[in-house]
Parts: sequence; C-alpha cells; structure tokens
Amino acid sequence: MGWASLTLERVYEGRDGPVFVPGAFQLAASTVKDEAKIAEAFRTGAGVGWHEHHRDLFEGTERFFRPGYIANLVDSWLPALDGVTAKLEAGARVADVGCGKGASTLLMAKAFPKSRFFGFDYHDKSIEAARESAKAQGLGERISFEVAKAKDFPGKDYDFVAVFDCLHDMGDPVGAAAHVRRSLAKDGTWMIVEPFANDQLKDNLNPVGRVYYSFSTLLCTPCSRSQEVALCLGAQAGEKRIREVVTSAGFSRFRRATETPFNIVYEARP
Repeated sequence: MGWASLTLERVYEGRDGPVFVPGAFQLAASTVKDEAKIAEAFRTGAGVGWHEHHRDLFEGTERFFRPGYIANLVDSWLPALDGVTAKLEAGARVADVGCGKGASTLLMAKAFPKSRFFGFDYHDKSIEAARESAKAQGLGERISFEVAKAKDFPGKDYDFVAVFDCLHDMGDPVGAAAHVRRSLAKDGTWMIVEPFANDQLKDNLNPVGRVYYSFSTLLCTPCSRSQEVALCLGAQAGEKRIREVVTSAGFSRFRRATETPFNIVYEARP
C-alpha cells in the first residue's frame, strides 16, 4: 500500500479513468475462451457472430471503451461536429445504433437532459443490461433501449445518429449507412466513431494498430463474416474505406471531425 498504491489510484481514477485498461484484457480473455469457435470459423469461413462469444466480450468491450467516451464524448467529440451540441442542448431526437450495454447513450442523456435518446442493438443481453443501467441511474424516462439491427432500427427524423466502434463489425455497413440516411432529419448529423486507423498497412504498424489488428482478426472480421454481405472492413479500415461506405449510402458530406490515439470521429450529413 502506501505511496505506490495511492499513486496508481490517482492515475487510474477507478474504472472510469482515461487510462483504465483492464477491459482490454477481458476482451483478450474472451477470445481465448472462444478459441475453438474462432478456429472453426477460419476453417469454414462461416464467421462468429457477436452474440456467439463468451460474455467477457460484452463486459470487456464496455469496460475498455467507456473511459474513452467519458473523457472525450461530451467535451470534445460532440463539439467538433457542426451545430450538434446546440441541438442537443435545445432538445433533440437521438439514435445510438449498436449501443451495446448503453455506456455512450447514458453519457449523452446525462449531459443533455432536454433531449430524447433511443438505443438500439441486435444483442438482447446487452439491451437488457442497458435498460437496467438506465433505470438505476434514473434515466429510464428519457431513454428507450430496443433490440434492433442497424439496417432496420425504428424511427425517423432523428436530429442526430451515433455509431460507436461498430460500423466495421457489420456485414453490410453500406446497407446500415443507407438506413441511417433514411432515418435522419433533413438537417441531421451522423457521427461515426471508429478505431484509429490509417489507410495503409505500413502506417498501422504501431502499438495501437497492432492491438487493433489482433482484435480485428479474432473478433471484428469473423463477426462481419457471419452476416449478410460480409464486407469485412475490419478494425483498421482507415478513412478512405469508411468514406467509400458512407458516400455509397447517399451522404453528400463526410469529414474527419476529430481524433484521439484510439479513435477517429467522422461526421456525415445528407
């Protein structure tokens, strides 16, 4: 204990601190537990769906990404988008697609009490956990969590749609993007948060890129492979490839809004 433990406590700031990384190890543990499934997917090409993994994947994913959302989402990512923060402060309809256990949805709901939030994910167990969290945090009246796929989630005229760290996992990201386009209001905005990646393989051979390539091989690509179309973008798709997906779906404006060492935030508008 003593000085050393106090210093570590201050650095990590508990489970929500910006450098809290145990979630990454829990993610890695899930791939070990699912080794047989993943190996079979490599042999057959059938893929492994997100829902087919050990529960450590769902818990580890939230634990890994949530600190980054806490540190960046409200304070820097949303302000980097054109006019979005003002809409959220005034009261907007927001869809969080692929919300998982709802960490990103809950953060936005806390920050913008005049807005209404709708979280969607095809994984029923994650949606159940998100509903429990919303209720526990007293946000149940302003957040609705529903089981739905990215290509057919309900609702329209959303002022803002967000997709966090999951577009590359989808089998048909172009189809999902087209559905987002149809669901947006005429002046709506789509925020796409993706793992940080350059367009060229050689430029991703760094500590962050190597970690993401590993997870992409064991999780992201098999997940996409298990779905229709199976485009298999992977976690290191890069800006050029994401732009192609978004513009193919009918968006006329696309730009890199901001970035961190772990994520790139893109803005797309009709």
